[in-house]
Amino acid sequence: MRRYVLPPFAAAAINRVAWLVLAALFLYAAAARADAGPTPKYVFLFIGDGLAMPQRSAAEYFLAAKDGKKEPGIVKLAMNKMPAQGLTTTYSLNSIITDSGAAGTALAAGVKTYNGAISVDGAKKPVPTMAEMARDKGMKVGVVSSVSLDHATPACFYSHQDSRNNYYEIALDVAKSGFDYFGGGGFKDPTGKKSKKEGEKADAFEVMQAAGYTVTSDPAAIKDAKPGAKLVALNPELDHDKALPYALDGDKKGLSLADFTAKGIELLDNPNGFFFMVEGGKIDWACHANDAAASIADTLAFDDAVAKAVAFAANHPDDTLIVVTGDHECGGLTLGFAGTRYGNYYDYLKNQKDSFLKFTAALKEYKKTHDAGSAKFEDVAPLIKESFGLVVPTEADLEAMKAAPKPNEENTSPADPHGMYLKPFELEAVKAAFTRSMQDEKVKGDEMDYRAYGGYEPLAVTLTHILDNKAGLAWTSYSHTGVPVVTSAMGPGAQAFAGYYDNTDLAKKIMAALGQKVVASN
Repeated sequence: MRRYVLPPFAAAAINRVAWLVLAALFLYAAAARADAGPTPKYVFLFIGDGLAMPQRSAAEYFLAAKDGKKEPGIVKLAMNKMPAQGLTTTYSLNSIITDSGAAGTALAAGVKTYNGAISVDGAKKPVPTMAEMARDKGMKVGVVSSVSLDHATPACFYSHQDSRNNYYEIALDVAKSGFDYFGGGGFKDPTGKKSKKEGEKADAFEVMQAAGYTVTSDPAAIKDAKPGAKLVALNPELDHDKALPYALDGDKKGLSLADFTAKGIELLDNPNGFFFMVEGGKIDWACHANDAAASIADTLAFDDAVAKAVAFAANHPDDTLIVVTGDHECGGLTLGFAGTRYGNYYDYLKNQKDSFLKFTAALKEYKKTHDAGSAKFEDVAPLIKESFGLVVPTEADLEAMKAAPKPNEENTSPADPHGMYLKPFELEAVKAAFTRSMQDEKVKGDEMDYRAYGGYEPLAVTLTHILDNKAGLAWTSYSHTGVPVVTSAMGPGAQAFAGYYDNTDLAKKIMAALGQKVVASN
């Protein structure tokens, strides 16, 4: 028999292919083992709206810098200490940049859909969610959010609507869900005043009560609620969008996101286990307004809620799966700014005491007694200092500021006693924005107006931009972006969440962990 000898290059090529095949089989087997691990009894899904790597990292750098340490570093968040870390893509069915409806549907149901959809597919057909699967399995189910409970992300776990703006219909779906616990924000249209639905409309709260839910905003009643009761717990202090106050502004009357999470754990714990979705929704809202300090404060409040689940898992280590992710990035936050080169000064952010929203409310009060003709910038200078820590310099200050040390690659953290003082060009920008604010000029359809202020109060946006830039942070958008988000996990099956995968795959991994049939890819 004639023997054929392969040329060296052909043999090498075959060997490479063989190794690639073996590597692929190994990775597939590893993934299969991760997905086929022990079935958790308790499943937490934490969703930071607008939370991606920049938001997580900014919070960690802030924690490390706020006490005035000269050396750069981080203080790890609870979510970033988890053993499994992955990256998750977020594009929707019709856009690289998703909205919270399409992203929420992907995370809740494992299905790509169009922006604005609430757990319906591209043909507007309802798709089952993991929360509904858990309910049908006999597990208790909870949904908590720091924004309104009819907002896109929480709605995607219990409602099915062709538009996220169907707030009344979404509220009615609470009663239909059969879930055990809803907590956090309120409802934007519980009586159907904004609904396009024809005919007489029942009060959504009365419908919930008729379905066996206790609906309350009384902190004592929320605290005293016992397991076995079906509860819709509304924070007693809500903003005009029916959301919790920004964490930066504080909440003296109500509960924090961590409080609602702890209460949910208490109410949901039972022999059959539970599925619990918790959303930190105001991270996104702060990033829309380009307010880094407000975003960081709400990221830390969200991480406090994650810590409640981690504490629970310490007592149930073999039964508790915790997954933390974001639905998309928002604002195009960058950790670096051209004006500070290699320097970052996150400790400056601790001087901001009020969110852009609280400052805007204070400015609105000033507007009640002053118009564009009578307004004086000197009147609001104390408010600017009180809210943001930014100081309007005197002539002597301006002269002294000329000698301030300049950052460079070797010395990125020079001590600058005038770091919080407005530089001449910053002062000019602030005064111009004040004039625009007093003229009630926000967005007039002009592209440059939107790029400057994004539809928010001009003075508020200008001040957050200046403070953030001083700290070494910058923004590229007032909207969502298409960058991947970080996903973290701990507990049985957590390694399935390491790697790089789509948000629909994240849902399928949790469904598999729950022992449910994974939905078909689309």
